Amino acid sequence: MTTITPYRSDLGPGRDGFAQLLHAEWTKFRTVRGWIIGVIVAVLVGGGLGLLTAGGSQSACQSSTSTGTGQSGSGAACGGPYFPLGPGGEPVSDDFYFVHQPLAGDGSITVRLASMSGFIALPDGGPGQPVPGLQEWAKAGIIVKANLNPGSAYAAMMVAADHGVRMQWNYTGDTAGLPGAVSAASPRWLRLTRAGDVLTGYDSSDGTHWTQVGTVTLAGLPATVQAGLFTTSPYDVVISTAFGGTSRSSTSTQATGVFDRLTRSGTWSSGSWTGTYVGGGSYYSTGQGKYHQADGTFTVTGSGDIAPVPAGHGNPDDSALTLTDYLVGTFAGLIAIAVVAALFITGEYRRNLIRTTLAASPRRGRVLAAKAIVIAAVSFVAGAVAAAVAVLIGGMITRDRGYAEFPAPWTTELRVIIGTGVLVAVAAVLILAVGAIVRRSAATVTIAIVALVIPYFLAAVSLVPLGVADWLLRVTPAAGFALQQAYPAYAQVTALYSPRSGYYPLAPWAGLLVLAAWTALALAGAVYLLRRRDA
Repeated sequence: MTTITPYRSDLGPGRDGFAQLLHAEWTKFRTVRGWIIGVIVAVLVGGGLGLLTAGGSQSACQSSTSTGTGQSGSGAACGGPYFPLGPGGEPVSDDFYFVHQPLAGDGSITVRLASMSGFIALPDGGPGQPVPGLQEWAKAGIIVKANLNPGSAYAAMMVAADHGVRMQWNYTGDTAGLPGAVSAASPRWLRLTRAGDVLTGYDSSDGTHWTQVGTVTLAGLPATVQAGLFTTSPYDVVISTAFGGTSRSSTSTQATGVFDRLTRSGTWSSGSWTGTYVGGGSYYSTGQGKYHQADGTFTVTGSGDIAPVPAGHGNPDDSALTLTDYLVGTFAGLIAIAVVAALFITGEYRRNLIRTTLAASPRRGRVLAAKAIVIAAVSFVAGAVAAAVAVLIGGMITRDRGYAEFPAPWTTELRVIIGTGVLVAVAAVLILAVGAIVRRSAATVTIAIVALVIPYFLAAVSLVPLGVADWLLRVTPAAGFALQQAYPAYAQVTALYSPRSGYYPLAPWAGLLVLAAWTALALAGAVYLLRRRDA
């Protein structure tokens, strides 16, 4: 009788954990040449189009001009207007008529604004007559300013024509006070006090009962500042929307504020008041201003604005390149990633290899999770690298060619680069889940383009009205493109805040949540069908 001894391997039993499944899916991905080529194409297209945008800039223009403050301004192409930089490094408009005196040390100024009037659509040498009225953000009030240089620190208490009393500071800060317009029957009292670097604003409807509007700290404020009355009025911007696009037109305006019952405390100059047009009159203003003083009443007329400048097509100087321009290739790179993500799952169905995969790992949800992690990691790297190439190298090309570039801090650039990687990664997982549901490569890619690319494209090139574009970028997966928003939209500045200029209706985190919600829904459906259907 023959006894057969079964073979026993000296190797221990292999592990069948999720880490091994993840490694297997990664090995599967990196060994398919076409998928690697697709990822490389995504990087080249996503970054290359941004470089072409930078390389196509005009080389004969200066990107910055001295502002007289020791800072560089954001320059427009070919001798156009430039913008000084505010204390936070953002481009600002700082044009207004200022009736001022030096204030040494601590002190305060109180005044009553009795009325505001103005004109819209000044002819500026062309035909037509000005129309009486006030631009909604025409401003008149009191201000404490570090010096007379454009872009210097300030705090102001003012009345905006259609937005009531406001305390504004350093161009981006804005706090509301008493609502309502100024009239002879409804004047507004304004007070601004200084204690070191701390400025506090108050308002009153009767000069007796005062309410604190806000307190701000202007770090490094000099011992002697310029303080007094001001009036300014920005361009009147009219935004028209229709099928086929959105347009913006703007005309110059002018405002006049009438002040009386002025009182002061602290160490002020004993000399007369001085009228100065701060900024000298730029693109945003007529450059005309004046004041008249009689019997304790000051009548101050001016135009321009004290506010941040929106990026892109939101401002009159829309020729400067922005981070949004460098990222123009993202949607094209996303198409390449969509093809790779779709094939990563549908390719196994087409070749009937899915049976082998599921036989090796019967827990189908884990298989989809492993594939999702692999495609997300690869897509994140591809998206971030493409964005880094476009933003960093594109910016270098733009500056070397002397073209205008709208500035952004390095922290914003980093956030946009990482955000682009996250956008591409989550979108790739969404496409993978759709592929698991429909099991067809062409159908998966088509769905991805319809859901992600087309809504973004329609909004970005203004092929639909702004309201429709906002709706598309709120409810579709294309909301994730908000991760690329580099510049804030300012409530106190009327401008064309559109996707074409890099502005989105949702905040970056909210846009990510919308895209993630679609992805989670698709993954849930994919897991359900994967478990229910035969391989």
